[in-house]
Amino acid sequence: MIFSEEVLVPLALTLRVAGLATLVCFVAGVAAAWFVARHRFPGREVLDAAMTLPMVMPPTVLGYYLIVVLGRRGWIGAWLNDTFGITLMFTWQGAVIAAAVVAYPLVYKAARAAFEEVSPQLENAARTLGLGERQVFVRVTLPLAWRGILAGTMLAFARAMGEFGATLMIAGSIPGKTQTLSIAVYEAVQAGKDDMANFLVLLTSLVCIVVLVGSGRLLRSRQS
Repeated sequence: MIFSEEVLVPLALTLRVAGLATLVCFVAGVAAAWFVARHRFPGREVLDAAMTLPMVMPPTVLGYYLIVVLGRRGWIGAWLNDTFGITLMFTWQGAVIAAAVVAYPLVYKAARAAFEEVSPQLENAARTLGLGERQVFVRVTLPLAWRGILAGTMLAFARAMGEFGATLMIAGSIPGKTQTLSIAVYEAVQAGKDDMANFLVLLTSLVCIVVLVGSGRLLRSRQS
């Protein structure tokens, strides 16, 4: 069962989707977290709430919003289809977007907390020594905040691996194309394949436990 196509194909697709979604979350989440943590402007808390919204919103609602935006008649989806012939519905790329939207708040919140713990005095001292803003970020801010950012990124990866609702709505369940592990579990249960469902659940749980243990250790080492 371990080396069967029913296991390896969804596992490979899940790792690819979760990995790319985590990369998107990392780049966008760290940039947004640094901006919000280091700037004061009207509507700052509203922006923070919007960044965190996917964490508390039902996945099916997020999936509906993604269809409205990325569907063939959506705001962005219609433009992509008419201009470039690109369709994101029922594709693994659509699954990446869905997983990234759901997992994004985990990177953003962890990165913002990590940046806010970095003393601005250290950054100002680096500026007085002649470092530019980019150098201050790379050589001072990021090294001091990296444990919290990495912990949030690991949690985002685990969340992206387990994403189901939004992914199912935008990418569907096409074996070998968009069927991730969580969707494969659902399909196995529906087909009465209890042994396959149990194995896939165990496999997913083990990966998530490893990620959670690693992120917990990083958070504890940061606090100490």
